[in-house]
Amino acid sequence: MALVAFNSPYGTRPFTLAASRRTWAGRVLTGAGLALLPWMGYLAGTLPPAEAVAWVALDAVEAACLLIAGTRLVNGRHGHRGAAAAAAVLLLADACADVATAGPGSELVGALAMAVGAELPLAMVCVALAARAGR
Repeated sequence: MALVAFNSPYGTRPFTLAASRRTWAGRVLTGAGLALLPWMGYLAGTLPPAEAVAWVALDAVEAACLLIAGTRLVNGRHGHRGAAAAAAVLLLADACADVATAGPGSELVGALAMAVGAELPLAMVCVALAARAGR
């Protein structure tokens, strides 16, 4: 058994600080993409059908971009920059649309909290990943 472990066909990547940051960022993006999945179910069940289609479609594309960028970063593969850039644009558009369409009072407070606490910081991470030159 030990011989199999030492002769594994899977190469080991040396630990570097840059690799650690990529893995951390990839896990954050992947987690955010996975967190959108139950949120889409909630939106589909609570919003009127016409609104639900638009919001669920936007969140589905956001989730796909976040999952693509995140899994590529975690696996150490190239090609995360385009997905991260698309996710940043979609997150910014989502934050603006949420705040613009929120009603007064607690709905507006909730939209601002989501924008400032989740969507805009995640968009900034995506912009930083997309703008960063190669690996």
